[in-house]
Amino acid sequence: MTIAGERAAMLRDIEDEVAYTRHEIGKDALDARVMAAIAKVPREQFIPPSGRLYAFVNGPVPIGHGQTISQPYIVALMTDLVAPRADSVILEVGTGSGYQAAVLAEIVRQVYSVEIIPALAAAAAEVLARLGYANVLVRNADGYQGWVEHAPYDGILVTAAAPHIPPPLVEQLRPGGRLVIPIGLPGRVQLLQVLEKCADGSVQSRDVLRVAFVPLTGPYGAAPA
Repeated sequence: MTIAGERAAMLRDIEDEVAYTRHEIGKDALDARVMAAIAKVPREQFIPPSGRLYAFVNGPVPIGHGQTISQPYIVALMTDLVAPRADSVILEVGTGSGYQAAVLAEIVRQVYSVEIIPALAAAAAEVLARLGYANVLVRNADGYQGWVEHAPYDGILVTAAAPHIPPPLVEQLRPGGRLVIPIGLPGRVQLLQVLEKCADGSVQSRDVLRVAFVPLTGPYGAAPA
């Protein structure tokens, strides 16, 4: 099968999984802009050569350093849940391969992405630059602390499971903005949550569905299972 054919099959798999989980996620279809971004971003470019056979399989793929590139359905769903707009400024915690940042960059004005593993931060920045994503800036740092210099953000997306909601991320979220984050410990139940910040600084949250993410690392990350 050609890359175009594999990408088309991946999009169908995402649509099938959206239909299967529609009662949990509360919708029958994802935003058309999100699906267009998934269709456009060359996912295979963000995966090491040894794993490119699985680039369009609807599942996570190892990228080294104990990390993975997330399942396409989860990338699409989390992008949709953060409610991106053309003028949005989004913070991503956990750059990983850079794929999620690229998908966001197709939709929003600016993406700031933080990665704690130096080698992954450097590799993702190189791929994003090579593919022309000038509206993504990658920083090697502890994402639990966010990136205060560019706050407040219209949305924050966390691509690793945390044991609790990081207070710095809530502080850096603009009123009306959304934080999308998996909460839970490795090897145990994790729930993908959406938090919306109210005008008075309080937050409203809802659970979306069970997920399985690598843990948020660093001094404030998930404790061992």
